[in-house]
Amino acid sequence: MTFTLKTPPLLKKGDTVATVSPSWGGAAIFPHRYKTAKKQFEETFGLKVVEMPHALCSPEELDKNPQARAADINAAVKDPDIKAIITAIGGDDSVRLLPYLDYRAISENPKFFIGYSDPTALHFAFLKAGVSSVYGPAFLTTFAENGGIFDYAKNSLNKILFSGKISGEIAPSKEWTNEFLDWSDPNNQKKKRKRIKNDGYRFLLNKAPVQGRLIGGCLEVLEMIKGSPVWPDKKVWKDCILFIDLSEEAPSPTYIIRCLRNYAATGILKRLRGILVGRPCNVPTERFNEYDEAFVHAVSDEAGLNIPIVTRMDFGHTDPICCLPYGALAEINPVRRTVSLI
Repeated sequence: MTFTLKTPPLLKKGDTVATVSPSWGGAAIFPHRYKTAKKQFEETFGLKVVEMPHALCSPEELDKNPQARAADINAAVKDPDIKAIITAIGGDDSVRLLPYLDYRAISENPKFFIGYSDPTALHFAFLKAGVSSVYGPAFLTTFAENGGIFDYAKNSLNKILFSGKISGEIAPSKEWTNEFLDWSDPNNQKKKRKRIKNDGYRFLLNKAPVQGRLIGGCLEVLEMIKGSPVWPDKKVWKDCILFIDLSEEAPSPTYIIRCLRNYAATGILKRLRGILVGRPCNVPTERFNEYDEAFVHAVSDEAGLNIPIVTRMDFGHTDPICCLPYGALAEINPVRRTVSLI
């Protein structure tokens, strides 16, 4: 990466964190789940949560007002009492906020912005402003987890927010889940989701260790922001490690190949040092090989590249998830079979 990102100040117990809904108004539809998330978050991390003015608005209200959603983020960035901003949930139209964001304010007031999936568009806005954000948990998913927040997610976020010492291995979780229990039934909040034993990451192609700066997000959203003002110049991608999250819509292996063909055609793919891939969501485990093969086909067979690819990682749309800070230096070591932050 050809420029240095500003790292937000660390938090301390008692600090205030803001909730925003930059896309879908899920917190309004499932208030009991948001209440659980807020309680579990505050008790787990010792932080106070406040809602920005439109965080609890209905999906219909938010759909009509991208300016208002952006105003919430701008206000949270400028408010000195707010130390971090965390999304309630994703959606599919955060890209509509890009014209209304205050990029100067984001740059001048660096603070943690955290979320995954559709907020990928906003992470690239922070990237444009020169601030490192965090691809990580959201309230209605991670923090509302039935039976309490996964230790794996809790420990990862704790390191990011409080320690300042993010270096170390990003080890696989011991178990994972993508079972969905109907949020409209409050009784489901008492039921733990079925866990599956984690067989670990899969290392593909090149066996030589590499290092690079992290950049990436939800694959479908990356497609939405191509060509927009927040899409980085080709030089930014040089020597980066691209992380790719696959949404709950379960994009097909064919779709993945087509997206990567674009990365090859635009000269991005050949600039990368490696690729990290989150575990496919809503895809039977017996089909995971098809997804691995799609990445190998696009990168090696078609583009003729030999860079390491690590698949089935714990970030994105299955749980639990780790935090990935944009611009952080990461290492893929296929010999040791590790992925680490340096």
